[in-house]
Amino acid sequence: MDLRRKLSILADAAKYDASCASSGTETRTSRGGPGIGSTDGGMGICHSYAPDGRCISLLKVLLTNACNFDCLYCVNRASSNVPRARFTVEEIVSLTLDFYRRNYIEGLFLSSGIIRSPSYTMEQVVRVARSLRENHHFRGYIHLKTIPEADEALIAEAGRYADRLSINIELPSETSLAQFAPEKDMRAIRRTMGRLRLKLEEASEPSRKVRPARFAPAGQSTQMIVGADGASDQAILSTSANLYGSYKLKRVYYSAFSPIPDASSGLPLKAPPLMREHRLYQADWLMRFYGFDIDEIVTSRENMLPLDIDPKLAWALRHRERFPLDVHRASREELLRVPGFGSKAVDRILAARRHTSIRVADLSRLHIPRAKALPFITLADHRPRTIDDANLAERLRPPAQQLVLSL
Repeated sequence: MDLRRKLSILADAAKYDASCASSGTETRTSRGGPGIGSTDGGMGICHSYAPDGRCISLLKVLLTNACNFDCLYCVNRASSNVPRARFTVEEIVSLTLDFYRRNYIEGLFLSSGIIRSPSYTMEQVVRVARSLRENHHFRGYIHLKTIPEADEALIAEAGRYADRLSINIELPSETSLAQFAPEKDMRAIRRTMGRLRLKLEEASEPSRKVRPARFAPAGQSTQMIVGADGASDQAILSTSANLYGSYKLKRVYYSAFSPIPDASSGLPLKAPPLMREHRLYQADWLMRFYGFDIDEIVTSRENMLPLDIDPKLAWALRHRERFPLDVHRASREELLRVPGFGSKAVDRILAARRHTSIRVADLSRLHIPRAKALPFITLADHRPRTIDDANLAERLRPPAQQLVLSL
């Protein structure tokens, strides 16, 4: 099989893995020195966006889509009738360097199906990163998917070469994982996450005598599939909160289940709404950066995030007694809970109010959507009259969009 055909199969097979952002790593560049590549942003093949808004590009492929495991939700499962291909280590190294020189990418995201054994597969993945770093002095971004059952020494070596390591937990509960991916062990996944956390903490501890060994400076991440099992949004976010707290993950990625050919009868026939995936990301952001607890975001009575409005607005509408909020006196924590106020906008408000009164006309300059924020705040020239309006939620919902048929 020629290289072009392999790339077509293995790049397409990798598209279901959402965890490929390169935020948070150390800055490296080969400008003015030996080596090739950098971790500075650029445009290319697989686009992701870091929290600072930077667009990044990665060559996102599998080493192979052959797999010993038969996970029911996976198009590359052992029983799936799909074309199979496998790269050699040298082919992936060559592709990465060639695509970088053509300015298509700034780094590599490499995963693989499990072949022969977890340790054999992990050793092949590590060989790619080792060759790029040591033989070709590649200084761009590398994200490696780690395999929980692999030898611990291999995972430790992967962290020396990769910027980020990820282990996909796949489903939010051990029961669901046992049902849909019987070869995978939730306890083994969590054990490996725990070991990675310890190594990350060791590498980040300053030492007076010995410089800490480099280990995955962009941390570890994971992914959960949304809609393959019957897990509620509350269950998904509860698992995410536990993962963030227990293993200090940089990101939990959410991937809407995509129906696959010859699927098991235990899987849904339709994909969940993509808006559900989007709402989970918004809720995840509220937990990590805005001080919200899960019980505030998802009510125990409903268990699901509303699809028609974002979770922060839904919370504000349930807690109208906390509004309107005086923008000139409210704390940072209070301001972060105002619909339409992002963390950067709140910082701008805190800086501006030291010197002047904030008015309605200033909101645009502060990059704040007026329609969403004004019902919940008081300004020097504004006091809302609609906070108790029964129709407020309806007015703040995004307008329905007319669907267009493509012929």
